[in-house]
Amino acid sequence: MPSSDHGSSIEPDSAFRAAVDAALCEFVEDRRPAFAELGPDLVAFADSALAFVDGGKRLRPQFCRAGWLVAGCDDADPAMIATAASLEWLQGSALVHDDLMDGSDTRRGRPSVHRAFEADHLAHGRQGDAGRFGRSAAVLMGDLLLSWCTEMLTAAVATAPPAAARRAVEHLDLCKNEVVAGQFLDVIGQTRESLDVAEAMIVVRYKTAKYTVERPLHIGASLAGADDALLAGLSDVALPLGAAFQLRDDVLGVFGDPAVTGKPAGDDLREGKRTVLVARTSELTDDNGRSLLTDALGTHDGVDAVRDLIRSSGALDAVEADIAMLEAEADIAIDALDASYPEASAALGPLALRATRRDR
Repeated sequence: MPSSDHGSSIEPDSAFRAAVDAALCEFVEDRRPAFAELGPDLVAFADSALAFVDGGKRLRPQFCRAGWLVAGCDDADPAMIATAASLEWLQGSALVHDDLMDGSDTRRGRPSVHRAFEADHLAHGRQGDAGRFGRSAAVLMGDLLLSWCTEMLTAAVATAPPAAARRAVEHLDLCKNEVVAGQFLDVIGQTRESLDVAEAMIVVRYKTAKYTVERPLHIGASLAGADDALLAGLSDVALPLGAAFQLRDDVLGVFGDPAVTGKPAGDDLREGKRTVLVARTSELTDDNGRSLLTDALGTHDGVDAVRDLIRSSGALDAVEADIAMLEAEADIAIDALDASYPEASAALGPLALRATRRDR
Protein backbone atom coordinates (compact mmCIF):
# COMPACT_ATOMS: atom_id res chain seq x y z
CA MET A 1 0.00 0.00 0.00
CA PRO A 2 1.18 3.59 -0.45
CA SER A 3 3.24 4.53 2.55
CA SER A 4 4.76 7.60 4.12
CA ASP A 5 8.25 6.58 3.03
CA HIS A 6 7.40 8.01 -0.37
CA GLY A 7 8.10 11.37 1.16
CA SER A 8 6.15 14.57 1.49
CA SER A 9 4.73 16.74 -1.26
CA ILE A 10 7.19 19.08 -2.90
CA GLU A 11 5.22 22.15 -1.82
CA PRO A 12 2.61 22.36 0.95
CA ASP A 13 -0.73 21.19 -0.39
CA SER A 14 -2.47 24.27 1.03
CA ALA A 15 -0.29 26.61 -1.07
CA PHE A 16 -1.15 24.84 -4.31
CA ARG A 17 -4.84 24.70 -3.42
CA ALA A 18 -4.77 28.45 -2.77
CA ALA A 19 -3.17 29.03 -6.17
CA VAL A 20 -5.84 26.91 -7.86
CA ASP A 21 -8.61 28.76 -6.02
CA ALA A 22 -7.14 32.10 -7.06
CA ALA A 23 -6.91 31.02 -10.70
CA LEU A 24 -10.56 29.95 -10.71
CA CYS A 25 -11.68 33.24 -9.15
CA GLU A 26 -9.61 35.26 -11.60
CA PHE A 27 -11.09 33.35 -14.54
CA VAL A 28 -14.65 34.16 -13.44
CA GLU A 29 -13.77 37.80 -12.66
CA ASP A 30 -12.49 38.19 -16.21
CA ARG A 31 -15.81 36.94 -17.57
CA ARG A 32 -18.14 38.76 -15.20
CA PRO A 33 -18.39 41.95 -17.32
CA ALA A 34 -19.72 39.98 -20.29
CA PHE A 35 -22.35 38.38 -18.06
CA ALA A 36 -23.17 41.75 -16.50
CA GLU A 37 -24.08 43.12 -19.93
CA LEU A 38 -26.87 40.54 -20.04
CA GLY A 39 -28.23 41.38 -16.61
CA PRO A 40 -27.88 40.52 -12.92
CA ASP A 41 -29.38 37.03 -13.31
CA LEU A 42 -26.41 35.95 -15.40
CA VAL A 43 -23.92 37.43 -12.93
CA ALA A 44 -25.61 35.44 -10.16
CA PHE A 45 -25.50 32.34 -12.36
CA ALA A 46 -21.74 32.71 -12.90
CA ASP A 47 -21.19 33.33 -9.20
CA SER A 48 -23.20 30.20 -8.40
CA ALA A 49 -20.95 28.21 -10.73
CA LEU A 50 -17.85 29.46 -8.95
CA ALA A 51 -19.39 28.79 -5.54
CA PHE A 52 -20.24 25.24 -6.54
CA VAL A 53 -16.61 24.24 -7.14
CA ASP A 54 -15.53 25.69 -3.77
CA GLY A 55 -14.60 23.14 -1.15
CA GLY A 56 -13.67 20.23 -3.39
CA LYS A 57 -10.73 17.91 -2.83
CA ARG A 58 -8.83 19.44 -5.79
CA LEU A 59 -7.54 15.97 -6.58
CA ARG A 60 -7.55 16.39 -10.35
CA PRO A 61 -5.51 19.60 -10.24
CA GLN A 62 -3.12 17.90 -7.83
CA PHE A 63 -2.64 14.93 -10.14
CA CYS A 64 -2.12 17.32 -13.07
CA ARG A 65 0.55 19.10 -11.06
CA ALA A 66 2.10 15.74 -10.12
CA GLY A 67 2.44 14.76 -13.79
CA TRP A 68 4.16 18.09 -14.47
CA LEU A 69 6.54 17.60 -11.53
CA VAL A 70 7.41 14.00 -12.37
CA ALA A 71 8.36 15.21 -15.85
CA GLY A 72 10.91 17.47 -14.15
CA CYS A 73 9.36 20.92 -14.42
CA ASP A 74 9.24 23.82 -11.97
CA ASP A 75 6.39 23.88 -9.45
CA ALA A 76 5.53 27.57 -9.71
CA ASP A 77 4.77 27.82 -13.43
CA PRO A 78 1.57 29.86 -13.96
CA ALA A 79 0.61 27.89 -17.08
CA MET A 80 0.65 24.65 -15.09
CA ILE A 81 -1.43 26.16 -12.29
CA ALA A 82 -4.07 27.44 -14.71
CA THR A 83 -4.10 24.15 -16.60
CA ALA A 84 -4.54 22.21 -13.37
CA ALA A 85 -7.25 24.59 -12.15
CA SER A 86 -9.23 24.17 -15.38
CA LEU A 87 -9.90 20.55 -14.44
CA GLU A 88 -12.05 21.75 -11.54
CA TRP A 89 -14.57 23.07 -14.08
CA LEU A 90 -14.69 19.62 -15.69
CA GLN A 91 -15.19 18.02 -12.28
CA GLY A 92 -17.89 20.55 -11.44
CA SER A 93 -19.71 19.83 -14.69
CA ALA A 94 -19.68 16.11 -14.05
CA LEU A 95 -20.94 16.53 -10.48
CA VAL A 96 -23.79 18.88 -11.43
CA HIS A 97 -25.02 16.47 -14.08
CA ASP A 98 -24.38 13.41 -11.90
CA ASP A 99 -26.48 14.85 -9.06
CA LEU A 100 -29.24 15.66 -11.51
CA MET A 101 -29.24 12.16 -13.01
CA ASP A 102 -29.18 10.57 -9.56
CA GLY A 103 -31.78 12.91 -8.06
CA SER A 104 -29.34 13.75 -5.25
CA ASP A 105 -30.45 16.40 -2.77
CA THR A 106 -27.05 17.38 -1.41
CA ARG A 107 -23.43 17.79 -2.44
CA ARG A 108 -20.63 18.63 0.02
CA GLY A 109 -23.20 19.27 2.71
CA ARG A 110 -25.04 21.86 0.61
CA PRO A 111 -28.07 21.56 -1.68
CA SER A 112 -27.21 20.10 -5.07
CA VAL A 113 -27.42 22.59 -7.94
CA HIS A 114 -30.82 21.52 -9.23
CA ARG A 115 -32.24 21.64 -5.69
CA ALA A 116 -30.68 25.05 -5.04
CA PHE A 117 -32.26 26.53 -8.17
CA GLU A 118 -35.55 24.85 -7.36
CA ALA A 119 -35.48 26.51 -3.93
CA ASP A 120 -34.57 29.85 -5.51
CA HIS A 121 -37.59 29.56 -7.82
CA LEU A 122 -39.88 28.99 -4.87
CA ALA A 123 -38.29 31.70 -2.73
CA HIS A 124 -38.82 34.34 -5.43
CA GLY A 125 -42.32 33.23 -6.35
CA ARG A 126 -41.40 32.65 -9.99
CA GLN A 127 -43.88 31.41 -12.56
CA GLY A 128 -43.88 27.79 -13.74
CA ASP A 129 -42.73 24.52 -12.23
CA ALA A 130 -39.92 24.93 -9.68
CA GLY A 131 -38.52 21.43 -10.17
CA ARG A 132 -38.33 21.83 -13.92
CA PHE A 133 -36.61 25.18 -13.52
CA GLY A 134 -34.06 23.65 -11.17
CA ARG A 135 -33.33 20.78 -13.54
CA SER A 136 -33.01 23.10 -16.54
CA ALA A 137 -30.66 25.44 -14.70
CA ALA A 138 -28.49 22.50 -13.61
CA VAL A 139 -28.14 21.23 -17.19
CA LEU A 140 -27.08 24.69 -18.30
CA MET A 141 -24.64 25.13 -15.43
CA GLY A 142 -23.02 21.80 -16.18
CA ASP A 143 -22.67 22.86 -19.81
CA LEU A 144 -21.16 26.20 -18.79
CA LEU A 145 -18.62 24.53 -16.52
CA LEU A 146 -17.58 22.13 -19.28
CA SER A 147 -17.14 25.06 -21.65
CA TRP A 148 -15.07 26.91 -19.06
CA CYS A 149 -12.77 23.91 -18.68
CA THR A 150 -11.91 23.90 -22.37
CA GLU A 151 -11.61 27.69 -22.52
CA MET A 152 -9.34 27.94 -19.50
CA LEU A 153 -7.06 25.05 -20.46
CA THR A 154 -6.73 26.23 -24.07
CA ALA A 155 -5.70 29.70 -22.90
CA ALA A 156 -3.28 28.27 -20.32
CA VAL A 157 -1.35 26.11 -22.80
CA ALA A 158 -1.17 28.80 -25.49
CA THR A 159 2.34 29.83 -24.43
CA ALA A 160 3.66 26.24 -24.30
CA PRO A 161 5.59 24.62 -27.15
CA PRO A 162 3.00 23.69 -29.81
CA ALA A 163 3.54 19.92 -29.58
CA ALA A 164 3.19 19.95 -25.78
CA ALA A 165 0.10 22.13 -25.93
CA ARG A 166 -1.49 19.91 -28.56
CA ARG A 167 -0.91 16.75 -26.53
CA ALA A 168 -2.34 18.32 -23.39
CA VAL A 169 -5.51 19.30 -25.27
CA GLU A 170 -5.73 15.83 -26.81
CA HIS A 171 -5.65 14.25 -23.35
CA LEU A 172 -8.37 16.62 -22.16
CA ASP A 173 -10.50 15.59 -25.14
CA LEU A 174 -9.94 11.93 -24.29
CA CYS A 175 -10.85 12.64 -20.68
CA LYS A 176 -14.16 14.28 -21.63
CA ASN A 177 -15.10 11.38 -23.89
CA GLU A 178 -14.11 8.77 -21.33
CA VAL A 179 -16.07 10.28 -18.45
CA VAL A 180 -19.21 10.44 -20.60
CA ALA A 181 -18.65 6.82 -21.61
CA GLY A 182 -18.22 5.82 -17.97
CA GLN A 183 -21.31 7.75 -16.90
CA PHE A 184 -23.40 6.10 -19.59
CA LEU A 185 -22.15 2.66 -18.61
CA ASP A 186 -23.13 3.52 -15.04
CA VAL A 187 -26.60 4.69 -16.09
CA ILE A 188 -27.31 1.71 -18.32
CA GLY A 189 -25.95 -0.63 -15.65
CA GLN A 190 -28.75 0.50 -13.36
CA THR A 191 -31.28 -0.80 -15.91
CA ARG A 192 -29.93 -4.35 -15.70
CA GLU A 193 -30.76 -6.94 -13.10
CA SER A 194 -27.11 -7.31 -12.16
CA LEU A 195 -23.52 -6.63 -13.18
CA ASP A 196 -20.65 -8.93 -12.33
CA VAL A 197 -17.45 -7.62 -10.76
CA ALA A 198 -15.58 -7.45 -14.08
CA GLU A 199 -18.36 -5.39 -15.67
CA ALA A 200 -18.56 -3.10 -12.67
CA MET A 201 -14.80 -2.56 -12.81
CA ILE A 202 -15.07 -1.36 -16.43
CA VAL A 203 -17.44 1.35 -15.20
CA VAL A 204 -14.91 2.21 -12.49
CA ARG A 205 -12.07 2.52 -15.00
CA TYR A 206 -13.89 4.89 -17.33
CA LYS A 207 -16.04 6.83 -14.90
CA THR A 208 -13.30 7.43 -12.35
CA ALA A 209 -9.81 5.99 -12.82
CA LYS A 210 -9.07 7.61 -16.15
CA TYR A 211 -10.91 10.83 -15.42
CA THR A 212 -9.68 11.39 -11.87
CA VAL A 213 -6.09 10.20 -12.06
CA GLU A 214 -4.78 9.06 -15.46
CA ARG A 215 -5.76 11.94 -17.74
CA PRO A 216 -4.92 14.70 -15.23
CA LEU A 217 -1.46 13.11 -14.86
CA HIS A 218 -1.15 12.90 -18.64
CA ILE A 219 -2.24 16.52 -19.15
CA GLY A 220 0.35 17.84 -16.70
CA ALA A 221 3.12 15.60 -17.99
CA SER A 222 2.30 16.34 -21.65
CA LEU A 223 2.44 20.08 -20.99
CA ALA A 224 5.90 19.48 -19.53
CA GLY A 225 7.00 17.67 -22.69
CA ALA A 226 6.82 14.08 -21.40
CA ASP A 227 7.57 11.22 -23.76
CA ASP A 228 5.45 8.11 -24.31
CA ALA A 229 7.46 6.07 -21.80
CA LEU A 230 6.62 8.45 -18.96
CA LEU A 231 2.96 8.60 -19.96
CA ALA A 232 2.82 4.80 -19.91
CA GLY A 233 4.48 4.71 -16.49
CA LEU A 234 1.97 7.22 -15.18
CA SER A 235 -0.86 5.06 -16.49
CA ASP A 236 0.57 2.13 -14.56
CA VAL A 237 0.18 4.20 -11.40
CA ALA A 238 -3.10 5.86 -12.32
CA LEU A 239 -5.37 3.00 -13.28
CA PRO A 240 -5.08 0.94 -10.07
CA LEU A 241 -4.97 4.07 -7.92
CA GLY A 242 -8.05 5.54 -9.62
CA ALA A 243 -9.89 2.26 -9.20
CA ALA A 244 -9.00 2.18 -5.50
CA PHE A 245 -10.26 5.76 -5.20
CA GLN A 246 -13.65 4.79 -6.64
CA LEU A 247 -13.95 1.67 -4.50
CA ARG A 248 -13.30 3.84 -1.45
CA ASP A 249 -16.07 6.15 -2.70
CA ASP A 250 -18.38 3.14 -3.00
CA VAL A 251 -17.67 2.15 0.60
CA LEU A 252 -18.15 5.70 1.87
CA GLY A 253 -21.37 6.01 -0.11
CA VAL A 254 -22.84 3.15 1.91
CA PHE A 255 -21.04 3.31 5.26
CA GLY A 256 -19.65 6.86 5.45
CA ASP A 257 -20.65 9.48 7.99
CA PRO A 258 -22.99 11.97 6.25
CA ALA A 259 -21.64 14.79 8.43
CA VAL A 260 -18.23 14.17 6.89
CA THR A 261 -19.06 13.04 3.34
CA GLY A 262 -21.70 15.73 2.78
CA LYS A 263 -24.14 13.20 1.31
CA PRO A 264 -26.69 10.89 2.93
CA ALA A 265 -25.36 7.39 3.61
CA GLY A 266 -26.89 4.79 1.34
CA ASP A 267 -27.59 7.05 -1.64
CA ASP A 268 -25.95 4.57 -4.03
CA LEU A 269 -28.22 1.83 -2.71
CA ARG A 270 -31.36 3.97 -3.03
CA GLU A 271 -30.39 4.81 -6.61
CA GLY A 272 -29.85 1.13 -7.45
CA LYS A 273 -26.21 1.58 -8.50
CA ARG A 274 -24.53 -1.66 -9.57
CA THR A 275 -21.22 -0.83 -7.89
CA VAL A 276 -18.36 -3.24 -7.28
CA LEU A 277 -19.57 -3.41 -3.69
CA VAL A 278 -22.98 -4.64 -4.88
CA ALA A 279 -21.39 -6.97 -7.44
CA ARG A 280 -19.20 -8.51 -4.73
CA THR A 281 -22.29 -8.99 -2.56
CA SER A 282 -24.10 -10.81 -5.35
CA GLU A 283 -21.02 -12.95 -5.93
CA LEU A 284 -20.55 -13.92 -2.27
CA THR A 285 -24.11 -14.28 -0.96
CA ASP A 286 -26.56 -17.16 -1.47
CA ASP A 287 -29.76 -17.33 -3.52
CA ASN A 288 -31.76 -15.72 -0.71
CA GLY A 289 -29.30 -12.85 -0.57
CA ARG A 290 -29.43 -12.37 -4.33
CA SER A 291 -33.21 -12.33 -4.15
CA LEU A 292 -33.02 -9.65 -1.45
CA LEU A 293 -30.70 -7.60 -3.66
CA THR A 294 -33.12 -7.84 -6.57
CA ASP A 295 -36.06 -6.72 -4.44
CA ALA A 296 -34.42 -4.13 -2.17
CA LEU A 297 -31.71 -2.44 -4.26
CA GLY A 298 -32.98 0.83 -5.68
CA THR A 299 -35.65 1.33 -3.01
CA HIS A 300 -35.77 3.71 -0.05
CA ASP A 301 -36.97 1.04 2.36
CA GLY A 302 -34.35 -1.53 1.41
CA VAL A 303 -31.20 0.40 2.27
CA ASP A 304 -30.66 -1.06 5.75
CA ALA A 305 -31.29 -4.61 4.57
CA VAL A 306 -28.83 -4.29 1.67
CA ARG A 307 -26.26 -2.62 3.90
CA ASP A 308 -26.51 -5.50 6.37
CA LEU A 309 -26.19 -8.01 3.53
CA ILE A 310 -23.05 -6.30 2.25
CA ARG A 311 -21.47 -6.78 5.66
CA SER A 312 -22.73 -10.29 6.40
CA SER A 313 -21.85 -11.66 2.96
CA GLY A 314 -18.23 -10.60 3.35
CA ALA A 315 -18.49 -8.16 0.43
CA LEU A 316 -17.30 -5.19 2.48
CA ASP A 317 -14.20 -7.10 3.57
CA ALA A 318 -13.64 -8.27 0.00
CA VAL A 319 -13.77 -4.72 -1.38
CA GLU A 320 -11.41 -3.53 1.34
CA ALA A 321 -9.06 -6.29 0.18
CA ASP A 322 -9.54 -5.12 -3.42
CA ILE A 323 -8.57 -1.58 -2.36
CA ALA A 324 -5.45 -2.83 -0.58
CA MET A 325 -4.43 -4.89 -3.64
CA LEU A 326 -4.90 -1.90 -5.97
CA GLU A 327 -2.98 0.37 -3.58
CA ALA A 328 -0.10 -2.10 -3.61
CA GLU A 329 -0.15 -2.24 -7.42
CA ALA A 330 -0.01 1.55 -7.61
CA ASP A 331 2.79 1.63 -5.05
CA ILE A 332 4.89 -0.78 -7.11
CA ALA A 333 4.35 1.39 -10.18
CA ILE A 334 5.44 4.52 -8.30
CA ASP A 335 8.60 2.75 -7.19
CA ALA A 336 9.26 1.69 -10.79
CA LEU A 337 8.97 5.29 -11.97
CA ASP A 338 11.50 6.40 -9.38
CA ALA A 339 14.30 4.68 -11.26
CA SER A 340 14.04 7.15 -14.14
CA TYR A 341 12.08 10.05 -12.67
CA PRO A 342 13.41 11.04 -9.24
CA GLU A 343 10.43 13.27 -8.41
CA ALA A 344 7.93 10.40 -8.76
CA SER A 345 7.69 9.33 -5.13
CA ALA A 346 7.59 12.84 -3.70
CA ALA A 347 4.92 13.94 -6.18
CA LEU A 348 2.74 10.81 -6.24
CA GLY A 349 3.19 9.07 -2.88
CA PRO A 350 1.26 11.55 -0.71
CA LEU A 351 -1.48 11.83 -3.34
CA ALA A 352 -1.89 8.08 -3.38
CA LEU A 353 -2.50 8.13 0.35
CA ARG A 354 -5.02 10.98 0.13
CA ALA A 355 -6.92 9.29 -2.69
CA THR A 356 -7.71 6.11 -0.77
CA ARG A 357 -7.13 6.72 2.95
CA ARG A 358 -9.94 9.20 3.47
CA ASP A 359 -13.34 9.57 5.10
CA ARG A 360 -15.02 11.76 2.49
